[in-house]
Amino acid sequence: MTNTDRNMMGKITFYEEKNFQGRSYECMSDCSDMSSYLSRCQSCRVESGCFMVYERNNYMGQQFFMRRGEYNDMQRMMSTGMFDNIRSCRMIPYHRGQFRMKIYERENYGGQSYEMMDDCDNIQDRHRMSDCQSCNVMDGHWLMYEQAHYKGRMMYMRPGEYRGFKDMGMSGMRFMSMRRVMESM
Repeated sequence: MTNTDRNMMGKITFYEEKNFQGRSYECMSDCSDMSSYLSRCQSCRVESGCFMVYERNNYMGQQFFMRRGEYNDMQRMMSTGMFDNIRSCRMIPYHRGQFRMKIYERENYGGQSYEMMDDCDNIQDRHRMSDCQSCNVMDGHWLMYEQAHYKGRMMYMRPGEYRGFKDMGMSGMRFMSMRRVMESM
């Protein structure tokens, strides 16, 4: 394995207790069900890379983006309305190259559309779109937020077609801002 490969990999360690105590589970890739490793997650440490953590198994439900750092009290962070436990996680690889995503105002690629290549803090002001309910990610990895200026609940989008978001446990969500996942975030 080359140094470049090591730098591209992510590593996150979850702990059952606050302040990095109790049983732990180290993860360097996607994990669709953490319940066989830990009964709960009270703290975690992202040693390299970045991850999305999910409130339900199989990458479903509310999500939270975690970059390199220490999170010694997950309960306090999640009590802000995010969610009450981490059940799955996904490593987000860094993308080098251009970013492209086509967003649509309605499900099934309906309504007004716009092709994005850069961050957008407010689709209503910038593109005159009232909502984003489907998208096609051609290049790169993106975070979509329910409110303008990268606020509110978020959803991770990797390359692929997304006719709607309810199949991902995000029923009724509308997205108003988008950001590229980059090393310099």
